[in-house]
Amino acid sequence: MSFSDNIPSLTIQRVREGLLNKHFSALELAKASITYAQAENPKTNAYLTFSPERAFAAAARVDDSIAKGEYVGSLAGVPLAVKDVIVTKDLRTTCGSRILENYKPPYDATAVYRLEQEGAVIIGKTNCDEFAMGSSNENSAFGPVRNPRALDRVPGGSSGGSAAVVAQGTAVVSLGSDTGGSIRQPASFCGVVGVTPTYGRVSRYGLVAFASSLDHIGPFARSVEDAATVLEAIAGRDDADSTSAFAPVDDYHALMHEPVRGMKLGLPKEYFEGLSSETGQVIEAAIRHLEKLGCEIKEVSLPHTKYALSCYYIIAPAEASSNLARYDGVRYTIRADGETLADMYRNTRGCGFGPEVKRRIMLGTYALSAGYYDAYYKKAQQVRTLIAQDFNEAFKQVDALITPVSPFPAFKIGEKIDDPLAMYLSDVYTLTGDLAGVPCMSVPCGQSSEGLPIGLQIFAKHFDEATMFRVAYNYERSTKQ
Repeated sequence: MSFSDNIPSLTIQRVREGLLNKHFSALELAKASITYAQAENPKTNAYLTFSPERAFAAAARVDDSIAKGEYVGSLAGVPLAVKDVIVTKDLRTTCGSRILENYKPPYDATAVYRLEQEGAVIIGKTNCDEFAMGSSNENSAFGPVRNPRALDRVPGGSSGGSAAVVAQGTAVVSLGSDTGGSIRQPASFCGVVGVTPTYGRVSRYGLVAFASSLDHIGPFARSVEDAATVLEAIAGRDDADSTSAFAPVDDYHALMHEPVRGMKLGLPKEYFEGLSSETGQVIEAAIRHLEKLGCEIKEVSLPHTKYALSCYYIIAPAEASSNLARYDGVRYTIRADGETLADMYRNTRGCGFGPEVKRRIMLGTYALSAGYYDAYYKKAQQVRTLIAQDFNEAFKQVDALITPVSPFPAFKIGEKIDDPLAMYLSDVYTLTGDLAGVPCMSVPCGQSSEGLPIGLQIFAKHFDEATMFRVAYNYERSTKQ
């Protein structure tokens, strides 16, 4: 096997077949993958930390199991990258922030532990917007990530690094996190599959908190099947996370192969307003293709969508201001000295946090302050309930919802960085999924005239990822033939 030629096109199935047929060992693949990723990384700045020792140890365990004829997991030997807001024991976890620049956690996130139990080989941690706050991956303290499909463009945020490594071919799959679209938007911009599961489907234990009621962990992959394999491995109840659900995990692979003929797909009319004509044309073509596969297309309404942006940017910063209070220079962060304790707090947070994190902390603190809580935070939570009810009503009429992921393809680096409101509008079609807690994903559906990828967004009922995968898999398979 020529690793340099084949690594960018590897899938989970190809890795598994290569290992079991003795075409290569897991250790050979791990060494070649890290060498390749290190050589390619200067182009995109997608990795912050590589983990050769951990990768080689994991690969050796896989090889040992194969030699003994033991069961090897569903991700045996698969090179995996992990967003740097998900903790990894004794492996630097920075959250893209100077304040945690040298932090090495004493434990693994549940999702990381479960993937390694299935044989995955973690080759590194990926760059991200600081504390997952951003829509372009330009807010990292360690420099922006570049989109491998167009190096002058952003990869999307905040999981831009995790999307980029999969698109670049330096990891077969990766983990990201999604609070307001941070998996689906980068997946769309980079032309890969990105999945945001139902809130509670995947344990948040070990995910550094941004907005606790909105945060999700989910996979990136180059195919729907690979994304489903990763989600099956990490999904399920975790006693370490009280918000993780007891709901059983479906056999996604068995269910996704069922045809979509006769399924009812809803088009929320609010999501097709303000689209660029080019993006709209690509999405329209994808919808017509689903119709040819036998799906019934029905227009529906999610009337409170227009309030989602305002709602999100009250709730998320409010929760962030509370969660980030722990970074004060006293415990495990950098410390900037001062004459008094208050000076030390102020100096540490002043030099440790970037401008977007400071902006959101201030917004959130204001929304939660005495005299404003009822007017802002409480009202936003009431609107959130209405948004969730919109989805519930829509799913009484249809099996899934189809929408754009973003109003536009990947924009140029620096184009929106000085205009926070324009940047926030990048997430206008993804915020609702997180606010309602429903599963949603992005699957590539075409490209712009400039060759920039465009993603199709699919929403499904709570804990009905199987239906979402079914639509995505049938669409993907039929368009690649």
